[in-house]
Amino acid sequence: MKKLLRAIPTSLVRLVGAVTAGRSAYKHKSQETRFLLVRPGNLGDMVLATPIVRAIKASVPGAHITMLVPPWASEVVKRHPDVDEILECPFPSSRVASQTWLESFKLLFHTARRLRDGQYSMGINLRPRFWWGAALLYLANIPYRIGFNVGSVEHFLTTALPYERLTHATASCLTLAGAGIQKLGYPALEQPYTPERYPFYFVPTAEEQQWAAERLEAEGIDLSVPLIIVHPGTGALIKLWRASGWSSCITALSRALREPRPVQIVLTGSPGERALLKEVARGTPARTTIISDTTVGQLAALQQRAQLVLGVDSGPLHLAIAQGTPTVQIFGPTDVRNYGPWGPKERHVVVTSTYRCASCTSIPCGRLHFANHELVDHPCVRKVSDEDVLAAISQVLGRPITLPQPLVKLTES
Repeated sequence: MKKLLRAIPTSLVRLVGAVTAGRSAYKHKSQETRFLLVRPGNLGDMVLATPIVRAIKASVPGAHITMLVPPWASEVVKRHPDVDEILECPFPSSRVASQTWLESFKLLFHTARRLRDGQYSMGINLRPRFWWGAALLYLANIPYRIGFNVGSVEHFLTTALPYERLTHATASCLTLAGAGIQKLGYPALEQPYTPERYPFYFVPTAEEQQWAAERLEAEGIDLSVPLIIVHPGTGALIKLWRASGWSSCITALSRALREPRPVQIVLTGSPGERALLKEVARGTPARTTIISDTTVGQLAALQQRAQLVLGVDSGPLHLAIAQGTPTVQIFGPTDVRNYGPWGPKERHVVVTSTYRCASCTSIPCGRLHFANHELVDHPCVRKVSDEDVLAAISQVLGRPITLPQPLVKLTES
């Protein structure tokens, strides 16, 4: 029965695609090599995909690149110098919880209709398990359609590659881009796919850099003093570490990094995370500054000035890597092999939880969406010890950062 239900939407899309292909096939007359990159997701997903844009431009002379991205994460690619056009689409996702099955199909057909006029030579579906994206390329009548063969998409793609589950997300994107480039007759992308060869790209503007300097000075922070940023928030509650753990690390950092001048600690996050930032600040005697009203570019400009950025698995930590700033990151349910730091290992250290939650079959389990009442039974990230995080911080900074020793009360004999 499940197979039958899955086959119905596939058959419907194939039927509509067969009809529209005959109507619009004559439109593909452009001499320009035009790429359409379909990238749903959030801030981190956009940063993870930035290396492929430059790789395509460097490999295909005169290529025109359009990216189809969600409006809530478009800022990252809007300023990329190698992206020629941005199209926004509210892809079906947890962010559009009210979107019904019927509305999702209406959006699919409407978006495909928009894309047919683009005369794209090649479309690449950059998310592995995204049936909707593969169907979109098919309905848009794009001659070459590349993606991973996951989730009954082989009918919609001209090239469906096997998905290597333990490959880093950026390397997976580069694999798709490389296959597409070769299909067009150009040489394969140089391998291996490494951060050094294919780095992230996101550069704050001069105005954003000036804003960061002025904001720090307005907060009473001397720009010549070492700065450490703690970004404790993330989109999935299951990935949060303990506020008390961040407080302990801040206390240890402030006591260890006093010379020649005391380190400055800035807590960053979104307006919705301000309560979390305040909880972290209350838990430490160290002076902290909360900044929760930045744009993506302003946050990146702050990160550029930092000696170190601390956080959990989140988009802002990928953004910090794009700024060349060292990071320490805490991972739990997500696999570091897929979403870990895309940068030099000596500058980006991950603390991974080894605690398997009772109802999970493995760690990492890959599950991110939990009801609030379920979180108490899934403490994998919260089980990471303060000592392990401080050991990672010590490794990046090259000096020991330890918890303050508790005072021992002496008794008279």
